Amino acid sequence: MRAASARLGRRDAGRGAQAAAALAAAGLTVRPVRIDVTDDASVSQAAELIEREYGRLDVLVNNAGMLRRKTAAEVSAGDLLPEFETNVFGMVRVVHAMLPLLRRSPAARVVNVSSDSAVFAKATEQGSMFARSHESFAYSATKAAVNMLTVKYANAFADDPGTAHIKINAVTPGYVATDLNGFKGERTPDEGARAVVHWATVGDDGASGGFFDDRGRMPW
Repeated sequence: MRAASARLGRRDAGRGAQAAAALAAAGLTVRPVRIDVTDDASVSQAAELIEREYGRLDVLVNNAGMLRRKTAAEVSAGDLLPEFETNVFGMVRVVHAMLPLLRRSPAARVVNVSSDSAVFAKATEQGSMFARSHESFAYSATKAAVNMLTVKYANAFADDPGTAHIKINAVTPGYVATDLNGFKGERTPDEGARAVVHWATVGDDGASGGFFDDRGRMPW
């Protein structure tokens, strides 16, 4: 079995290779793997590659996301499907495919990247950015679903001796400047990654089944 390293999953193989090369130049052991979370075959192939090379999976970060800008008045039921396919069904598809590998890890961790826009307290605070971000109608709903599914996974894992060692949490990185929001976010990607790294490496005494910010708080 090869020494531990990280695999960076991207739908676009070329861009994945570029990102992995940049991380490698910074001294990190990272290699790309092509994965499209909306495609069963692609996810299965990624799982098979990890199994061949490592035999297990210690940390899984579900970070794939899609946001289509339409207001509530514009959105049809069909308009919801692409975002739910990527943000929700894609997360479930990946967890399902990787679970046999996570079972083999002595201290497996799963981090589902969520969003401040799924926080009910913020969405109901009239006049706030999140209450008035009407174009994230479907996106916010998908991230709320991710939070609930994370809790349900954690409860189920805890009751099964074969998965009780797996900790799974949803994490909001905050309002990060990415192409998802036109780089308008207040945080850098490095700052946004802190919460993900924390929960990806949390100890055996850490929580499971929570929705946390980078300070370890539940942002409800």
